[in-house]
Amino acid sequence: MVYGPDGSLPWAASHAMVPTPFLLNDQTIRVFVTFCDKKGIGRPGYVDVSVHDPLKVLGVSNQPLLEPGIPGTFDENGLLTCSVTDLGDGKMYMYYVGFELGTKIRYRLLTGLAISLDGGNSFKRYKPTPVLERSSAELYFRGGPYCLYLAHRFCLWYVAGSKWRYLDGKAMPEYDIRYAESDDGIHWPSVGEVQIPVTQIDEYGFGRPCVIPKSSGGFRIFYSVRSLSMGSYRLGYAESADGHNWNRMDEKLNLDVTPDSFDSHAIMYAAPIEICGKLYVFYNGNDFGRAGFAVALLEAE
Repeated sequence: MVYGPDGSLPWAASHAMVPTPFLLNDQTIRVFVTFCDKKGIGRPGYVDVSVHDPLKVLGVSNQPLLEPGIPGTFDENGLLTCSVTDLGDGKMYMYYVGFELGTKIRYRLLTGLAISLDGGNSFKRYKPTPVLERSSAELYFRGGPYCLYLAHRFCLWYVAGSKWRYLDGKAMPEYDIRYAESDDGIHWPSVGEVQIPVTQIDEYGFGRPCVIPKSSGGFRIFYSVRSLSMGSYRLGYAESADGHNWNRMDEKLNLDVTPDSFDSHAIMYAAPIEICGKLYVFYNGNDFGRAGFAVALLEAE
């Protein structure tokens, strides 16, 4: 475990969800996370840790990077940071998921954009509506965004879907991992290319995908898998030569739940960062990161 809120800040009473590591400078990894207040409303913040020892906390944001949207907007019930893309000269794009509660369905998850001009110390919404708006092909869910800026193109892996299924009387969303490209990171197609579909009989959805280039060429993708038998998330992993065609290797990740610990019945939202030849993976455990977030170190391929 790296960090969990102590409840001293009203806006950060619990959770440190969806850790998203970002190399801030040669001494600091800034891990963007979402904290929750006592009502469960999420607001983004960050935890700075040492490059040399990611278990050493250097600082924590004392105020939210963004507040929930105004009433009637797609993020009025909180937001969840999923990706931060560095564009140079202190400019960053933060892609986040907004929660919009429904009446005939439980909720919608759509993707918004916030922009920083000061190196990630503050952010401002690009607009009060989503940059990944619902479409006829992706009706309820266009979330979990993870964006890389590659060869002057914005490359986005995300989860999307238009279905619900009932499990023990509770409606649960179904979505797969998709891909889209943009010239400016703002305007995106209305439907993405399905890259990792739900194909196994025991699974029905994925959590935020996270992509990182391999030093030997190609790409790695880390994601979460919702399964029927487990009743909660487990981690998944795949590799690709081109970033489009993926070979699932979930068992190769070898990172699972730990008995009698913060991740005793669920493990999710893995996000990698490679520094000085070491590959770290930040992740959450039970109850979507209620206790905070942890880090693992790759010991062998």
